[in-house]
Amino acid sequence: MRQLTVQLGERSYPILIGSGLLAQAPSFFEQYGLTKKSPLMIITDENVAPKYLPALEQTLRAAGYAVVSAVVPAGETSKSLAVYQDMMTAAIEGKLDRSSAILALGGGVVGDLAGFVAATYMRGIKFVQIPTTILAHDSSVGGKVAVNHPLAKNMIGAFHQPELVLYDVDTLQSLPPRDVSAGLSEMLKHGLIRDEAFAHWCEEHAEALLALDPDTLGYGLERGCGIKAEIVSNDERENGERALLNLGHTIGHAIEAIAGYGEFLHGEAISIGMAGSALLGEKLGAAAGLYDDTVRMLRSLRLPVTLPAHLGTDALMAAMMHDKKFREGHMVFIVPDRIGAARIVKDVPVTVVREVIELLRKGE
Repeated sequence: MRQLTVQLGERSYPILIGSGLLAQAPSFFEQYGLTKKSPLMIITDENVAPKYLPALEQTLRAAGYAVVSAVVPAGETSKSLAVYQDMMTAAIEGKLDRSSAILALGGGVVGDLAGFVAATYMRGIKFVQIPTTILAHDSSVGGKVAVNHPLAKNMIGAFHQPELVLYDVDTLQSLPPRDVSAGLSEMLKHGLIRDEAFAHWCEEHAEALLALDPDTLGYGLERGCGIKAEIVSNDERENGERALLNLGHTIGHAIEAIAGYGEFLHGEAISIGMAGSALLGEKLGAAAGLYDDTVRMLRSLRLPVTLPAHLGTDALMAAMMHDKKFREGHMVFIVPDRIGAARIVKDVPVTVVREVIELLRKGE
């Protein structure tokens, strides 16, 4: 088992990565202070529930935990205020109290939704991230939880750190190829912003990662989670360097919003956004070849790097104006200077962003 720690003083918590961890969940829960005197609530989705929910429920009940479960539709549409209200109703009807905990069993959507329920139920109760996708190695770490507004992604949220992240890599073996690639997008992102060697490692080991080779994937998840843990430990509330983790997200979130949270997987939209950020970096003085290198790395993981024609430039620009990173009339972007080094630019000219969007559509 691989173990990392997000260092946040008294609120520090472990990230546990390994095989067979779901079957050992009760011992980890006891170790990290989840009481058996109050009910646990598992939130999962329709895709994950048939595969892992019955076994987890049985394991926890056999160890003496009282468990209630709620299953939401799969996909980004479940990060809504309507589904959030349904989850609050389920928590109240399940008699959760201040000592209860919410377990997020699933990918990033489930983690964000369940974490926001935990952050707001009775003004905040414990929760555990149990990711079942590669993409969630990013979203499960750091305590950013949220639901979407129709006009903007993740606009309604909180910072609420989990008690632990329990990452059973066996659950990743059932992922479809498209989801694997989308998850690896965020893994590569961590290398692009902080660790040049790791970014090149992702490219060099792309086929093994895509094939879900256990040792290769285990190292990739450990390093990806480790980079994020380092950044979160230094800047929990995104007052500085944590914003670097948003590389590709300004354009990516706009793509998701315009396409209706369905045409693109999150990691696919972020991949296009990272290609756009590399283009923007070159226009703002980054090292020559940055865009070509970034695109090559993304393509090695079978990720998209161009915008489809039907996503209009005006609509994308309007969506970016609603993004949380649009401040005081300026466009804020995370811009790479080279592979492995990025910076926050708070006054990017709108005309340059529009030009980048047009070039992304042409793949230039």
